[in-house]
Amino acid sequence: MVKSKGEEGLVLLLKHHKIPFHREYRFHPVRKWRFDFAIGDFPNLTKIAVEVEGGVYSQGRHTRGSGYSADLIKYNTALLDGWKVLRYTTNQISFAVIEDIKLLINRSK
Repeated sequence: MVKSKGEEGLVLLLKHHKIPFHREYRFHPVRKWRFDFAIGDFPNLTKIAVEVEGGVYSQGRHTRGSGYSADLIKYNTALLDGWKVLRYTTNQISFAVIEDIKLLINRSK
């Protein structure tokens, strides 16, 4: 799968700030749901996920009815399992995302 510009930008930021992460992390034992990023080292993931939502201005999957509805089920299931999910568009990937991640990491300690 081709990774988006936003995902690649986030990889660079996470590496620069030495925040451990896993890409395409499968978080559900039955469904094939994956997060773009899970934050932390194994086995001690902090249950923080980051999703980079693509196609928000071009009627991509995440903004059309069925795709949006499926995302809601995924994110609500993750929340009920203790995950904190941060969601950003490609254009929002910046140092501010790192600050949000660090804030959640500190709250998880």
